[in-house]
Amino acid sequence: MLNDPWTFLLLREALLGRRTFAEFRDRLGIATDVLSARLASLVEHGIMEKIPYRQPGQRTRDAYALTPAGEELKLVVAALQQWGDEHLPSAKPLKALPFVNGSASRVRVSFVEESGTPVEPAQVEFAPVPPPPVSEE
Repeated sequence: MLNDPWTFLLLREALLGRRTFAEFRDRLGIATDVLSARLASLVEHGIMEKIPYRQPGQRTRDAYALTPAGEELKLVVAALQQWGDEHLPSAKPLKALPFVNGSASRVRVSFVEESGTPVEPAQVEFAPVPPPPVSEE
């Protein structure tokens, strides 16, 4: 589901406020069949939801809004962008940056202990989680 470049581009556009099929299509230049399939997959996986809307004189259509789970992907998108900025700098200007709502203050993604203390990436390790004990009933 998140292994397709179009999905990440759709997420970026949704985070930038795009909501309609036409906005996604026009902004990305994506084929309509591919766009339909990707939006359906995002809805199916609970990342976006359909919201009916109607412009005056038009038929009812669906807009797409991020669900709470989709909103949480801001962290993932920001982390990928931050990593790319630091390790794969590009001469192309960025299309979007993460800021605190209503301010010019940029935000960064970082590891934080449950207590709120920042942790350097070099101090973080991944470890296997032991399987839960088998109950004998």
